[in-house]
Amino acid sequence: MSTPIDRITDYLFEIPQTGKMRVPARIYATANMLPDILKDRAAEQAAQVAWLPGIVGYSYAMPDVHWGYGFPIGGVAAFDMDKGIISPGGVGYDINCGVRLLRTGLQRSEIESRLRPAVEALFRAIPSGVGSTGKLKLNEKEEKRVLENGALWAVRNGYGGEEDLDKIEENGRMAGADPDQISARARERGRSQLGTLGSGNHFIELGVVDEIYDPRAAAAMGLRLDQITLFIHTGSRGLGHQVCDDAIKEMLHAAQKYGIELPDRQLCCAPISSPEGQRYLAAMSAAVNFAFANRQMITHWAREALMQAWSISPRDLDLQVVYEVAHNIAKVERHTVAGVERPLCVHRKGATRAFGPHHPEIPAAYREIGQPVLIPGDMGRCSYLLTGTTRAMSDSFGSACHGAGRVMSRTQAVKSARGRSVVRELAERGILVRAESSETIAEEIPEAYKNVTQVVDAVAGAGLACKVAKLKPLGVIKG
Repeated sequence: MSTPIDRITDYLFEIPQTGKMRVPARIYATANMLPDILKDRAAEQAAQVAWLPGIVGYSYAMPDVHWGYGFPIGGVAAFDMDKGIISPGGVGYDINCGVRLLRTGLQRSEIESRLRPAVEALFRAIPSGVGSTGKLKLNEKEEKRVLENGALWAVRNGYGGEEDLDKIEENGRMAGADPDQISARARERGRSQLGTLGSGNHFIELGVVDEIYDPRAAAAMGLRLDQITLFIHTGSRGLGHQVCDDAIKEMLHAAQKYGIELPDRQLCCAPISSPEGQRYLAAMSAAVNFAFANRQMITHWAREALMQAWSISPRDLDLQVVYEVAHNIAKVERHTVAGVERPLCVHRKGATRAFGPHHPEIPAAYREIGQPVLIPGDMGRCSYLLTGTTRAMSDSFGSACHGAGRVMSRTQAVKSARGRSVVRELAERGILVRAESSETIAEEIPEAYKNVTQVVDAVAGAGLACKVAKLKPLGVIKG
């Protein structure tokens, strides 16, 4: 982009407020990462978000930022409740795509020789891939209950326990959901997809705690070196996609109706307080709840699959939720701006909440250390567990990055993988991979993503989160 970018610190760069930008745009990155970020339109998109009415502070881009629909993926922006807007492009198509980390009671030495049966059991137990359908077929009445109650619905119906809910963002149930604001087409798409992984970069990953950086925080989360863990990464499936698609059509008209000037039609939006804005928030919240329930169902079936594969009891498996965060969401939160605490509508698209210590929305067990921040990498390298900081609260509305971030399109990745056996390459590194198709694996080759260690080091260097542990993959189920 032609606009100059100023260096603020070694980990923070700023696009100055120019033209119709209402605030500057800020990019968290290192100087070495910046050229890759500037290769696509992600930085330009961050600057365009700064045009939107009621934006507060800055438009932010996290180190994993890359081009997306409307907002960049890795974008964060907060809006005044009276003058601000709500934008479907600031949440994304996969509403409440998110990740859950679970710990087991097992050490690597106990399962290393029995890894393949566990991967196969997980692959059989949890449907994956485009259009995959689950073991449940909800009727309309029951689906509405899912949309209203999220993970709580799953627990009430025997899929997991109450203790799971405490370790989920929003306790697994977002208030304000109204299933009646969701189209019949969206509900139809979701009715058979509860408990499914989906496609793209979604995954289930058996891993191991490889390094611990903060023993106190790791102990608070029940983690120890060489412990077996499980990641679940998926979202609201076809239902959430349809909710976004429906909302964009309405918001294009709303932006014109309310005289909102847009630098890009993909940033279509409506005032938060408008009927259109309130309808979207209610529909989005229902899709958020569908995703919470989806990950809870997958957890239940993963427990069953692992117990069967390893012939162990629930007590010996001891699969417990460490934490779950949302990646694509807009929420009303209270933040301090210019010394005054006020409610704001915070959009996080491909970004993770990273609340600091003592925040009342953090589970009591973690309140002294800060909210767990989950940053998965690609299927061939590693992932990280961090904790949010007080500085994140003041500098980024309590936000951090959500993953490694793509550097190759899916088409480029498939081309790069041509003639290779990616499954064999990973097996030689001790990582077993299963997927519905070889094309899915090709799309998700490790080099299609940034090096997650560099991304995490930028977040930690900026003070948005503190490293707790590194986890390495052992077995991966790809969507």
